[in-house]
Amino acid sequence: MYAFFKGTVEYLTGAAVELDVGGVGYLIQISSDTASRLSGHRGETVTIYTYTQVREDELSLFGFLSRDDLNLFRQLITVSGVGPKAGLSLLSALSADDLRFALASGDVKAISRAPGIGKKTAERLVLELKDKIDMPLPDTAAAGSSPEGQEEAVPGDMADAIEALTTLGYSRAEAVRAVRRAAEEGASETESLLRTALKYIH
Repeated sequence: MYAFFKGTVEYLTGAAVELDVGGVGYLIQISSDTASRLSGHRGETVTIYTYTQVREDELSLFGFLSRDDLNLFRQLITVSGVGPKAGLSLLSALSADDLRFALASGDVKAISRAPGIGKKTAERLVLELKDKIDMPLPDTAAAGSSPEGQEEAVPGDMADAIEALTTLGYSRAEAVRAVRRAAEEGASETESLLRTALKYIH
């Protein structure tokens, strides 16, 4: 219903933000991680990407600071037994990236630390989402031109390096984390990405 709101942070708690959009105040539920990232921005203009939950007697908004985080939330609530409030609980207990890594690596213990998420629900989340989670890779193009003489890593090479590491027996979460760091360090082609990534896997 609402894709996003761009407005001024009027009031903030650990669980919600009041956003002034053209003189209309919207109450948007957020994770504690989002709240901490918004801390200190009262009176500033921000963009909040939203999910709308419509019930017979209630319309609730859940907000995120990036489309990637919103998409992760949408994936979480497709799992049986995980509603919007449980989704926020997960994203409060773990940052979005940490949760992606936990799902990809099957870390049930880390996932079940979220309030209201038991071991069985955590196992179901891993089972249903492990192979569906999008692991954001560095956006090298968005960072502007690369330093002189240094090539940018391309998604295909990064995917090949990740695949090679998982073939060697490393978890996808470990592989993605290491390849991201290798790309940030300047590695670009599959071979150099793989060689550099291996330094970051213990």
